[in-house]
Amino acid sequence: MKLFQLKSGEVGLLKAFLEDHYVCIGYSGLGDLEGIGRDELDGRLEQAYGYQGQELAGHAEVVNLFVHSMQDGDYLLLADGDWVHLGDLGDYFYDERFDIEGDGRCHRRGVTWLTSIPYAALNSVVKALLAEEAAVSMFQEPIAAARLDLWIRDTETSGNLLNIGVRVDEETVAEALDILKKALKSPDAERRERAAIAILQYAK
Repeated sequence: MKLFQLKSGEVGLLKAFLEDHYVCIGYSGLGDLEGIGRDELDGRLEQAYGYQGQELAGHAEVVNLFVHSMQDGDYLLLADGDWVHLGDLGDYFYDERFDIEGDGRCHRRGVTWLTSIPYAALNSVVKALLAEEAAVSMFQEPIAAARLDLWIRDTETSGNLLNIGVRVDEETVAEALDILKKALKSPDAERRERAAIAILQYAK
């Protein structure tokens, strides 16, 4: 079991990911990538986008992680302002309808969203993963170091997940609430609204 982070790239796409339970990586014009090797992937990227050298290697790594390294049942983190969404990944599939220049929603994985975590409550190694610049990257530490067991609930959709409820030390909770209280005074109306919702959910 592995853990990945993925960047949505734009607000509208983030909303679609959460509401429609999928993620994608762009890269239209490559066709179905299931089962292809790295050499063929490099060739398709070079032909479609003109990538070469280090630029080609970087883009090929992103696509390879999404298509081949991710597996059904792995975990995904998706940053969303003061929150990070944790999901259980499904298989890769190719949707030809969206293989259009400027769209690129054709390379997809389904996601079962498990929970949302305050960014401030994550530990330093997970924050380091989220801070990586790559559109997709894999957690290099043993997955136990991410302490996902603190957040994943034992529900019908989560199958073999680890614990019921959330166990976080009081100091971390206080720090997270302090950040949310400060966010209530943000000039960004959407951020204020998210902070208010988070605090009200915590107070239940």
